[in-house]
Amino acid sequence: MNVKEASNLPPKAPAGAVLQRVKVLFPLPLFKPYDYLAPDGVSPAPGTFVRAPFGPREIIGVVWPGAPDEAPPEKLKTIADLIDAPPLGGDLIDFIDWTAGYTMFPLGSVLRMVIRSGDFAAPPRMQTGYRLSGVMPPRMTPQRQAVVGAAGGAPKSASELAEIAGVSDAVVRGLAGAGGLSKVDIDPDPPFAEPDLSRIGCVLSEDQADGVAEIVEHINRGAHKTILIDGVTGSGKTEVYLEAVAAALHKDPTAQIAILIPEIALTVAFLSRVEERFATAPAPWHSELTAAARRRTWRRVADGQARIVVGARSALFLPYPKLRLIIVDEEHDGAYKQEDGVIYHARDLAVVRGARSGFPVILASATPSLETVVNVDEGRYDAIGLPSRFAGAALPDISLIDMRADPAETGRWLSPPLVAAVSENLAAGEQSLLFLNRRGYAPLTLCRRCGHKMTAPNSDTMLVEHRFENRLVCHHTGFSMPKPAACPACNAVDALAPCGPGVERVAEEARARWPEAAISVLSSDTAPGPRAIREVIDAMRDGAIDILIATQIAAKGHHFPGLTLVGVVDADLGLAGGDLRAAERTYQLLSQVTGRAGRAEKPGRALLQTYQSEAAVLKALVSGDRDAFLAAEAEGRRALSFPPYGRLAAIILRSRDEAALDCAATALRAAAPNGDGIDVLGPARAPIYRLRGEARMRLLVKARRDVNLQAYLQDWLRRVKTPSSVRRIVDINPYSFL
Repeated sequence: MNVKEASNLPPKAPAGAVLQRVKVLFPLPLFKPYDYLAPDGVSPAPGTFVRAPFGPREIIGVVWPGAPDEAPPEKLKTIADLIDAPPLGGDLIDFIDWTAGYTMFPLGSVLRMVIRSGDFAAPPRMQTGYRLSGVMPPRMTPQRQAVVGAAGGAPKSASELAEIAGVSDAVVRGLAGAGGLSKVDIDPDPPFAEPDLSRIGCVLSEDQADGVAEIVEHINRGAHKTILIDGVTGSGKTEVYLEAVAAALHKDPTAQIAILIPEIALTVAFLSRVEERFATAPAPWHSELTAAARRRTWRRVADGQARIVVGARSALFLPYPKLRLIIVDEEHDGAYKQEDGVIYHARDLAVVRGARSGFPVILASATPSLETVVNVDEGRYDAIGLPSRFAGAALPDISLIDMRADPAETGRWLSPPLVAAVSENLAAGEQSLLFLNRRGYAPLTLCRRCGHKMTAPNSDTMLVEHRFENRLVCHHTGFSMPKPAACPACNAVDALAPCGPGVERVAEEARARWPEAAISVLSSDTAPGPRAIREVIDAMRDGAIDILIATQIAAKGHHFPGLTLVGVVDADLGLAGGDLRAAERTYQLLSQVTGRAGRAEKPGRALLQTYQSEAAVLKALVSGDRDAFLAAEAEGRRALSFPPYGRLAAIILRSRDEAALDCAATALRAAAPNGDGIDVLGPARAPIYRLRGEARMRLLVKARRDVNLQAYLQDWLRRVKTPSSVRRIVDINPYSFL
């Protein structure tokens, strides 16, 4: 919707009335707020939720700070009404402003990440609940007696009572009609229970206790500091930062704490862990929640009645009125980078939010990102080291299997040394994990007769075979189709062959080799959703699985006491391509997954199958010399002025019209201004050039750390008008190069 549409036919203010002018920002892709007249006699403060006309409809927006323009009052529309919801705080408004400027996305798009939907801002209708009236009707059936037994305590809805009592809703309503239950209004979004601060946490090691003391000192000081908890896998980082949560709440029982975790799959288990520590469930926030659960968390965060929030990256944008601590667990994880909509990195923005609002931010990782390590080395962050596993457990012994010397049998994927190790583990009654970060049965399907590769429609992405479902699936676009009996190019029957392994193919081999073993597969395809993932994780933890074949879902945040062997089927998988962080990501992922072994009494080991045994990242894993690997990685980035020693931005152009795309890319490159310390690379086709019918081209801008990259980009992009058929996106500090 454009500005002209938004200002059509404004209602006139009453004759002689003097109405206050305010600015209103809407959760739409708008770069600025617009002027409105406040209702007669009302002076809404910045942050107030309002409903106002915008184009042909009324939508919810937020009163925004700033001096109104000097347009005549008769040209302004009037706010329809004020929404009964807690206003956004000044620190959040400041954070929204900063985020929009940094990411170069519209201010209204960033606001949309905060309010999401008008349903969140407006209180829902009260529900009908029931409680005991104290009067029992003369006719009491066994079903009614069951309802009476379930109706103690807080009022409950008819469906809740029926479920607890094991009866139908009609029995509950019949008892209410007979006078045995009284109707009351209940809030469908009840507050979250207060954390029990009298509970004592677990016994800490000396290193953990020292780390907690240092963090508590920063919390009590009440100023910003970013602190890295740098601990090996199994060292008890979570216990340290949960004690920091307790300290923040002891200092101010009304404070709010946000704990960010990278994977939805970890949420259920982690929520239980927090509940065990504080005797109350934290408020969850992630995409798998129902609309009602999301509304409850949003409202209770906004009114300050959710003390501890555990969620994915978007939890950073909830409307906390009293946020006093942010924890970013597994801070190195790529899942913190938002690639759709407003593009941002939640770890970096968490640090900014803490800095601008003046409270500590805790980062935790066994394999911290190079950016974080450099910030520690240069004194911007503090660091707490946990160099040993908790309770004396030893780190796993890691060794390489050179597949050139010990190849797998033809048509198989597990080398003789790895097969022998798994068999040895089974004989000892111990668990094994076979890790391959590739879903499905095979990553490529091609025709043996003509060589045709099966790709997604209007995309250059390969279709992955999922043999369990007999389907070909694109993991980039979501396209899915039954596997055809004949090649669509040459019509050869039974000629489509799978190439390479996925977890399903490894599982097929494992079941053939070890038919008596309990074998399970864990990936987002085989366990679609947190609950299904949790069932497999619990079975593995409880020892019901002998061999788990898994993707990165199993790589972090899990404790398997009986797991003593990790076999990495393809340790080279992440090293391919031109990603500047490929080696670092490989080190992080393999370090995390091998760290699942030997976390209890029995020692663990890890075997990594590779065709690149000379690779520095694999040598570092074997030697355990992370610091040497990071130093070498840092030197390579410094020599090329890549992050964190330089700044990087991507300008991505997308269009269904390839000719228009080429012209737009050429014109944009030609308009690039000269700048000291700035290099413009490209345009070049994206490695996956065609996706969902759109062709994609990219320019990279590399700059010195002291360059105002956003100012340069704004000056450049103002010079070129991109045609409407071409979409232009800016990604500050890109993580994906596909």
